[in-house]
Amino acid sequence: MKHFPSSELIINDDGSIFHLHLLPEQLSDKVILVGDPGRVEMIASYFENIECDVANREFRTITGTYKGKRLTVVGTGIGTDNIDIVVNELDALSNIDLVNRTEKPEHKQLTLVRIGTSGAVQPDIRPGTYVLSEKSIGFDGVLNFYANRNAACDIEFEKAFTHHVNWHPQWCAPYVADNDPELVERIGKDDMLRGVTISANGFYGPQGRELRLPLAHPTLNDNIETFRYGRFKVTNYEMESSAIAGLSKLMGHKAVTVCCIIANRRIHDAFPNYKESVQMLVEKVLDRI
Repeated sequence: MKHFPSSELIINDDGSIFHLHLLPEQLSDKVILVGDPGRVEMIASYFENIECDVANREFRTITGTYKGKRLTVVGTGIGTDNIDIVVNELDALSNIDLVNRTEKPEHKQLTLVRIGTSGAVQPDIRPGTYVLSEKSIGFDGVLNFYANRNAACDIEFEKAFTHHVNWHPQWCAPYVADNDPELVERIGKDDMLRGVTISANGFYGPQGRELRLPLAHPTLNDNIETFRYGRFKVTNYEMESSAIAGLSKLMGHKAVTVCCIIANRRIHDAFPNYKESVQMLVEKVLDRI
């Protein structure tokens, strides 16, 4: 039986997991992930009751009940580095005995749905559109640090993508992870655009935004726009979905990301009053998760 030493699995004095400060009994098996910790409270305002409200650093978690469903909503902060922390700790809360520091004999599967905001990279995707990620491309490299990474990835898609966009040799190797197909159907139904989402490892240069520093690959977004792989094309940029999809697949969990498009990078169109559209998206996910 695998044992996890204190240096690898840090547990707080109250028995909670290190970063999230959660106890196992405070976590539902249905989890909504949001980047903005402030959005946690907005989603929890729909709950009939609240069991716990826990905050540490940029992470905030509320567990409660919505229409009879027990749900947890977690504010992850920005980036796949934070997602590496959050998904590993959610899995540990579910599948590791924190007292004995051993893996539990029976695997518990979590359902993880990320609700986010995003920028479109195709000129025909208007701000206000809901894009559901069928595949997620990671520019971040997080999944490459885990064994069996290829088992969670679409290798041929990766090869085609890196060739088409003329991937810079000094960058992390991109990975392409599928989101859970059952969740894609259940959350997306017939009123969301399905696409391929890039998770960038930064907001400015890694997404092709040029301020004072010039870009190493100025035509990257042009190449991304024209990339096609069978029926797939890249639809949008954000900063978390790839690690959620890849880590969840390796750990045996179900995951999907859905984003409200708040800007179109190709036609320089923006949607400054997007909060109402995000709230409508939250309501859809709450009913469908």
